[in-house]
Amino acid sequence: MASGTGVVHPVTRWLLRRAAQAGVTLVVVTVLLFFLMRLAPGDPLGQLGDERQYTQAQLAVLRHLYHTDQPLLRQLASWAMALLHGDLGSSFSEHRPVTALIAERLPATLQLGGTVLLVNFTLGLWLGAVQAVRRGGWIDRWLTTLSLAGFAMPSFWLGLMLAWLVGVKWRLLPPGGIANPLLGPDTPWWILATDRLAHLILPAATLVIVSIAITMRYQRRAMLEVLPLPYIVAARAKGLPESVVRRHHAWRNALFPVLTLVGLWLPILVTGSVFVEAVFAWPGLGSLAAEAIGRRDYPLLMGTGMLVSAMVIGGGLLTDVAYALLDPRVRWA
Repeated sequence: MASGTGVVHPVTRWLLRRAAQAGVTLVVVTVLLFFLMRLAPGDPLGQLGDERQYTQAQLAVLRHLYHTDQPLLRQLASWAMALLHGDLGSSFSEHRPVTALIAERLPATLQLGGTVLLVNFTLGLWLGAVQAVRRGGWIDRWLTTLSLAGFAMPSFWLGLMLAWLVGVKWRLLPPGGIANPLLGPDTPWWILATDRLAHLILPAATLVIVSIAITMRYQRRAMLEVLPLPYIVAARAKGLPESVVRRHHAWRNALFPVLTLVGLWLPILVTGSVFVEAVFAWPGLGSLAAEAIGRRDYPLLMGTGMLVSAMVIGGGLLTDVAYALLDPRVRWA
């Protein structure tokens, strides 16, 4: 907000500077991604011709259509001009707009990744605080052992074990997919919602188990650093209940280091679920990115790569803003 003298408010200037830095970073990452993909040896359209038996004349038409017969700088200029108009190009393998393919897979990814992030941070922050309060006790030791054991497990192996044990052997939950294909549009909404939740539990549980240890350890360490501080001792000396001291004085300040995890975990919406989506046949962006890598589908790779980059950079920006809201001193850093 500008003042009456036309001077930009310091908070507004700080936000604009952070946003400009994020924008420049996204542009640099996008350009690097564009060149790195095309520096890899091989011809993706030639590979496509081997799969679908295209003639050389047809491949030449496709190369001209997708601009792959042009110099790299001209390809970059053509792609950037289309991007300015909101066009990410068309997929080599699907021959459909990349935006349409991403839009089809995005809801499933947001459902899975959003559930994982919500459970990870709500449960992880609470368990980390419990560990700090009961430091050295049997609860702390068991929670540490279990969380680190989950962190050490490969996500694809754990997903396979859960799908086989819970879905195939015990038949408690669906072992794969996003919904029961036998349920028609006339099925009551509560049955559809219950079916979707049943399909969501196993892939979400897999990602939570392998990731919650980081949140717990960050929260535990942050709480242990805050609890001995003088203002906590002073709050106890005033006669405040221990629950109030921990919740209103210690926990809020212990959130600062954990906030950085929010930005780091945002890309899990796409990249973190690649193997899990493959195991459970979950039709999200992770499986779409894996398919694009296997086919060397440049436009589709650029679309998913830009989305992941934007999530990483946007997560860092949101972390800075959250820090500034909780601690105004950060605005002047």
